[in-house]
Amino acid sequence: MYIKKILLAIVTIGLVVSGLFAYYVYHTLLTPNTAFNNEKAIVYIPSNANFDTVVEELTPLLKDMNTFRAVAEKKKYVTRIKGGKYEILKDMTNNDIITVLRSKNKPVRVSFNNQESLASLAGRVAVQIEADSISLLEAFTNKKFLKENDFNQDTALGMYIANSYEFFWNTSAEKFRDKMLREYDKFWNAKRLSKAKKIGLIPKQVIALAAIVQKETVKNDERPRVAGVYINRYKKGMLLQADPTVVYVVKTQTGVQLKRVLNKHLKIEDPYNTYVHAGIPPGPIVMPDITAIDAVLNYEHHKYFYFVANIKKMGYHTFAKTLMQHNNNAIAYRRWVAKRH
Repeated sequence: MYIKKILLAIVTIGLVVSGLFAYYVYHTLLTPNTAFNNEKAIVYIPSNANFDTVVEELTPLLKDMNTFRAVAEKKKYVTRIKGGKYEILKDMTNNDIITVLRSKNKPVRVSFNNQESLASLAGRVAVQIEADSISLLEAFTNKKFLKENDFNQDTALGMYIANSYEFFWNTSAEKFRDKMLREYDKFWNAKRLSKAKKIGLIPKQVIALAAIVQKETVKNDERPRVAGVYINRYKKGMLLQADPTVVYVVKTQTGVQLKRVLNKHLKIEDPYNTYVHAGIPPGPIVMPDITAIDAVLNYEHHKYFYFVANIKKMGYHTFAKTLMQHNNNAIAYRRWVAKRH
């Protein structure tokens, strides 16, 4: 009888312990532990983060940090932190959250266009991934990288094709740069290279010319015609005489953004001044859109050599085959401007 009571007590204690353990497991592993009302919350874990950093990031999002900590220790997550962007869904359990943080780094879309320098590009990218603008600019201007890949300080901006790309948020500056080189090589496929060769240009020259076209007109449908003007001039050995290059020269030399190009500006000595130096500038004066690059590759074949702002169709230009025609168009434009002031 006494033995039966002991056995019964042991069984009872065992059941209680099992029940408590089951409750603990359920409470720590299987009970929802999120404290936010939205459908999801985004968490950014730095690459060099430790578990304390993770706790700091998650504290506002969780109901019970102690149970989360217990599960993290049990699953050895505390010593295996991975940087990245993570998506925590409403009502996730501690177990679910750990699984996400260990293996479900979400990619981000990185977009950029119309950047006027490597510094501005670095700033634009830095707000979209973990790498800061200083490390990005250092990677962009690394002399060893540029030399190994046939770029220099003038042409380096042209390596970055304006578009949207998928990256992990915790991508380093060097990995970002290296992927952009691969994207550049992918962009310059056999078809584009063939078109460039047919014009007599290499890709870097196409991009430099596209940057001028980009600045000359915002109208995508007009860009092939503008490109045709410059290619006509280039093939004939004429100076390109592109005002945007003069604006660029003044800004880089003085920091001043010209609102109007004057005759004195046309004489400034600078490799980028197409009123002084023949041929295509050493590099792009801005990051051209893909539309501008393809406008050069698919330029309109015509006999125009000049253009001026169109007074009847705002945003577009009036084109001329001869200097006399162009001068008449320019006079009409100046008269129109004078009447408006």
